[in-house]
Amino acid sequence: MGVTRSREARNYFDSTQGRAAVFSLRPTFREKKDLAGILLRPKSASWDGLGPKKCLASLPTCPHGGRLRRRWMNQTMAPSGERLIDLCAIWDAGVYLPSAACNRASSGVARKRLNEAEKLSSVREAQLKQLEVTRPRVLGSRERGQVPRMARQPPPPWVHAAFLLCLLSLGGAIEIPMDPSIQNELTQPPTITKQSVKDHIVDPRDNILIECEAKGNPAPSFHWTRNSRFFNIAKDPRVSMRRRSGTLVIDFRSGGRPEEYEGEYQCFARNKFGTALSNRIRLQVSKSPLWPKENLDPVVVQEGAPLTLQCNPPPGLPSPVIFWMSSSMEPITQDKRVSQGHNGDLYFSNVMLQDMQTDYSCNARFHFTHTIQQKNPFTLKVLTNHPYNDSSLRNHPDMYSARGVAERTPSFMYPQGTTSSQMVLRGMDLLLECIASGVPTPDIAWYKKGGDLPSDKAKFENFNKALRITNVSEEDSGEYFCLASNKMGSIRHTISVRVKAAPYWLDEPKNLILAPGEDGRLVCRANGNPKPTVQWMVNGEPLQSAPPNPNREVAGDTIIFRDTQISSRAVYQCNTSNEHGYLLANAFVSVLDVPPRMLSPRNQLIRVILYNRTRLDCPFFGSPIPTLRWFKNGQGSNLDGGNYHVYENGSLEIKMIRKEDQGIYTCVATNILGKAENQVRLEVKDPTRIYRMPEDQVAKRGTTVQLECRVKHDPSLKLTVSWLKDDEPLYIGNRMKKEDDSLTIFGVAERDQGSYTCVASTELDQDLAKAYLTVLADQATPTNRLAALPKGRPDRPRDLELTDLAERSVRLTWIPGDANNSPITDYVVQFEEDQFQPGVWHDHSKYPGSVNSAVLRLSPYVNYQFRVIAINEVGSSHPSLPSERYRTSGAPPESNPGDVKGEGTRKNNMEITWTPMNATSAFGPNLRYIVKWRRRETREAWNNVTVWGSRYVVGQTPVYVPYEIRVQAENDFGKGPEPESVIGYSGEDYPRAAPTEVKVRVMNSTAISLQWNRVYSDTVQGQLREYRAYYWRESSLLKNLWVSQKRQQASFPGDRLRGVVSRLFPYSNYKLEMVVVNGRGDGPRSETKEFTTPEGVPSAPRRFRVRQPNLETINLEWDHPEHPNGIMIGYTLKYVAFNGTKVGKQIVENFSPNQTKFTVQRTDPVSRYRFTLSARTQVGSGEAVTEESPAPPNEATPTAAPPTLPPTTVGATGAVSSTDATAIAATTEATTVPIIPTVAPTTIATTTVATTTTTTAATTTTTESPPTTTSGTKIHESAYTNNQADIATQGWFIGLMCAIALLVLILLIVCFIKRSRGGKYPVREKKDVPLGPEDPKEEDGSFDYSDEDNKPLQGSQTSLDGTIKQQESDDSLVDYGEGGEGQFNEDGSFIGQYTVKKDKEETEGNESSEATSPVNAIYSLA
Repeated sequence: MGVTRSREARNYFDSTQGRAAVFSLRPTFREKKDLAGILLRPKSASWDGLGPKKCLASLPTCPHGGRLRRRWMNQTMAPSGERLIDLCAIWDAGVYLPSAACNRASSGVARKRLNEAEKLSSVREAQLKQLEVTRPRVLGSRERGQVPRMARQPPPPWVHAAFLLCLLSLGGAIEIPMDPSIQNELTQPPTITKQSVKDHIVDPRDNILIECEAKGNPAPSFHWTRNSRFFNIAKDPRVSMRRRSGTLVIDFRSGGRPEEYEGEYQCFARNKFGTALSNRIRLQVSKSPLWPKENLDPVVVQEGAPLTLQCNPPPGLPSPVIFWMSSSMEPITQDKRVSQGHNGDLYFSNVMLQDMQTDYSCNARFHFTHTIQQKNPFTLKVLTNHPYNDSSLRNHPDMYSARGVAERTPSFMYPQGTTSSQMVLRGMDLLLECIASGVPTPDIAWYKKGGDLPSDKAKFENFNKALRITNVSEEDSGEYFCLASNKMGSIRHTISVRVKAAPYWLDEPKNLILAPGEDGRLVCRANGNPKPTVQWMVNGEPLQSAPPNPNREVAGDTIIFRDTQISSRAVYQCNTSNEHGYLLANAFVSVLDVPPRMLSPRNQLIRVILYNRTRLDCPFFGSPIPTLRWFKNGQGSNLDGGNYHVYENGSLEIKMIRKEDQGIYTCVATNILGKAENQVRLEVKDPTRIYRMPEDQVAKRGTTVQLECRVKHDPSLKLTVSWLKDDEPLYIGNRMKKEDDSLTIFGVAERDQGSYTCVASTELDQDLAKAYLTVLADQATPTNRLAALPKGRPDRPRDLELTDLAERSVRLTWIPGDANNSPITDYVVQFEEDQFQPGVWHDHSKYPGSVNSAVLRLSPYVNYQFRVIAINEVGSSHPSLPSERYRTSGAPPESNPGDVKGEGTRKNNMEITWTPMNATSAFGPNLRYIVKWRRRETREAWNNVTVWGSRYVVGQTPVYVPYEIRVQAENDFGKGPEPESVIGYSGEDYPRAAPTEVKVRVMNSTAISLQWNRVYSDTVQGQLREYRAYYWRESSLLKNLWVSQKRQQASFPGDRLRGVVSRLFPYSNYKLEMVVVNGRGDGPRSETKEFTTPEGVPSAPRRFRVRQPNLETINLEWDHPEHPNGIMIGYTLKYVAFNGTKVGKQIVENFSPNQTKFTVQRTDPVSRYRFTLSARTQVGSGEAVTEESPAPPNEATPTAAPPTLPPTTVGATGAVSSTDATAIAATTEATTVPIIPTVAPTTIATTTVATTTTTTAATTTTTESPPTTTSGTKIHESAYTNNQADIATQGWFIGLMCAIALLVLILLIVCFIKRSRGGKYPVREKKDVPLGPEDPKEEDGSFDYSDEDNKPLQGSQTSLDGTIKQQESDDSLVDYGEGGEGQFNEDGSFIGQYTVKKDKEETEGNESSEATSPVNAIYSLA
């Protein structure tokens, strides 16, 4: 039996081909099962003590016995990548290899370490034979028998490594994928995900929030303890727990004192699989007690003596921040003579007379309440021998002697004596302080006994009076001393530093997810000073009081689980503590029994282009962890190696796709509970290639050009061919035609010149081809035969040759191509390298067209390939064929990357960026960058990191701190030159303060000036970009006027103290706030300021419209201004007639604020008018709007036309007055009547019968006026009489004048005849009697004529332009029936029907109006 079993073991060992297996990083289920119970042997122990007996006592039956062997053999066959080695069969040979240690053949993690095991294969036969002879009995029997000497030799080193790896495998755990379907299905004990800090200080003004959140499946429930006793939340109405959370909320809105809830709280999260615990949370309420009232007497001190002003702030929680200021809130200037100590006291190394110029008040700022409490100020009285405070003595080289102050040797004010001690916890900051007195002021220096100060962690503060060492570790303990010295002597104080440590993790326990029957362990290792103790708990109870578990064994800081079952699920707590603190960690043990599952969609189709690389993914999950294998087309061989590579996550990579790789790939995941598989169908497609590319062409303007682009592609893929012009999508217009294999351009124009790119693409790949089209302009007829020859681009150079090969240069020679009737002007040499940008050509240099050889300067470590392009006036040739390659030798970089910057992207980081170096400046393989940084103006050491990209982010930086930055290039040949330092800054935070003392001064109706106080630089927390004013229009002083309250802003860049805000709306109420702006954004807003802008001028009237319904009338309409900017008092209209360069006199009209219409009567059919309208307030006229009347249409010249006169305007209301060259009428509405004048050789006069209507708000009256030359009518001189040449020389004009003279002569004859008969017209008996509306004499139509008609009316005056205007007249034709449209009878007399209102009384009877007759006008001329 013994021989048979040994032979079986030997045969099984032979099947492994004598090669030992190695551990995988994630042990399989068999590995963990076979290694159960193996104990780690100490180095000092004898190897013999760990023999087959102990091996078999903790292992399942060996292959000789059957059970374990049978389980292995029943798994059909071991995977081809696994080698199984019998542990027990070779145990006594002194070789320890785990029986089921498994690894892929591609894994090289421990292969080198186990090569030694493979060497033992040559002696395995002798070992097995020796075993057969000396160990014939069944393994596991009590008789040991004779053991060969070889078996007692110490094992090789790799055995210890494998043995240690064996125990580490006990802690291997299953990772749960993030797939929600799996997460929701799998059960899980509770895990604390969020909790409050251990020392939880809360604001007494807010509700108390104690956080506790956990996850688990099923969802956990929560309860709390307070001071180690159950906290019944239901009994306290102020306390509640958030839904689906354990967070406590204590509400004080209905009353209560927060101090009543102080204590130690702990949260418990529980489901049916276990209980997790939070930290013990100590709840404290913030306190900011008031300063005790005290009366401080003036402090009397002799000049030159030391002085300490004690602060003694009230004890707050947390401790307040102390700072000193004067009672007027001015900060106390500190220097090496006067400074604040860490305890808050203010120390004077020696008092000077100028210290008496201010008082000193200690201030305490409390964090939670955001309050500052000020102590009563100290007042100094300095006794001096030199009562005059001469400022010139402050900079005196011997200031103290000049003031009569005796010099003294240094002495320590803090700490007292010559020695002291200090204890600090590991990881905290150590602050050592020495403050000395003396005259002159002593200098402080720091030293460490027996070594140097840690330069990377030490920095000096408070003018070298304090030494701070950050992140203290045990090696920072020792003796430090400070040396205070001046010219009178020195003194030393020694501080003994002891570093203790609260517990900190060495190995924190992690959640353990196992399969049934697997083994694992929880490790809880922590260190501290003093050494912390470890206490284990399970589900919140001490492990000692928990029910016994035979599968669990506690060994100090480790719990070992063997053969875990479903009932082993629980949450374990490890509490490690010493006198300085504690650590509490939760780790659950979950046992999962899950068959393999595929996580990706089934039967995926993956299409890939031939010769590409691809990866087939097969995500899976199971417990125990399944093994994954790939098969192709149902074949039995596992795919791994050669063109295939299997990753640990199960993905299969095919390095280069070939046609034969097409098919169906199956991934199979297997564990002891079953197997799962998924299929991926891989289709291999032909690449898309342009086999006939478009060529460069030269075409004359107007010709047709065709660019070919023929493509070969996989027929199963949809092909799309598109064109680009100058790398932009080409618009296919009417002159272009795009076909499948070409692009045709008809009628080529200059704009068609450029590069054309054919893009052939499918959904998997694409190919590009580019050509250049040159368009030639039309050329003149050639003058000689040579010019008549067609010119073209040169042919490509050929036969490139490299000679004179040197380390940094090479000579390139070529043969020029045909110039094609246009001399070659230049050659361009291009190069391509195959490392950084293969296939991309770069310009190297340019040479005259007369050379065909050049020496090229080269960079190190570049695999060059060259080509040459010839250029003439027509264009460029095709590139020559490439030369052979030439690689230069490598060298260290000779330059460093440029454009180095350091900028913060967040408030606690700094992003360092630079421009990466190109291939010609790399100078060697593996180009990388050494990034160094350190705080500016500190003695700390440089931090450095090696980066392969072009950016690096430094984390955990203070807010806006300057850094020195260096970026150095490095390759495998060495480093580049030492780089220059660049100053960068860490991230900015929002400013903490707002501008104060903001003052607003109104400058005018649209602008204000601002003045403010500068904020302290430490509150900016970044680079001060600007001060910014936010302002908005709150309301207008005009009632019922809606305004937009949109916020606007005005920026004042830089550190300024004043500025101007303009473009405000007048007559409005505004509000304004100011902020400080840095690179991060706005700071808090200042106090809101209110101001009012005074009245201003209005904006332009809206929608000013000029309409000309006919040749005689121009209608004006407008709307009120959009922004009145005050109380409007009216409108001003200015208009002037013009024709080309001839301009008439300007007329000005003023209207009431309610008038929005005006009508101008024009008598000149040719003149145009330019109107300018503006609104007015008390301040003045606002913005004007200008419009012009429409141009008159071209009409035929009339045979008889009267001379042109300006338009006559009759105002509806208002008074008409005459001023120099200006006629002003204040009216609400206007209309015009035409005046048909007669012409005499010397003078022109008109008479009008007008009825004036005056309109008021209450009544309307009608009056009749006597005959006047102008009554409510304005006559304006025309700007011109003809828009052509001088009409006095025109024949038609001479004839017209003759006709008019003849007509006048006839009229004169008729008038003399009628006068000779009676001398009067039967119109009216008495001219002085008013002509009323019912006067019976009106029927006769007679009236008296007198020479008075030629005289101006009383009360009127003649303007400078000869126009007669009535000063005060209310005449109007608005109320007349014809509306100003008069009719004339045959003799030219005016026939008007005057409709007079019945309810009006006749007034001014002696001022009756008479109708104007052409006959009267003629007689007046006579």
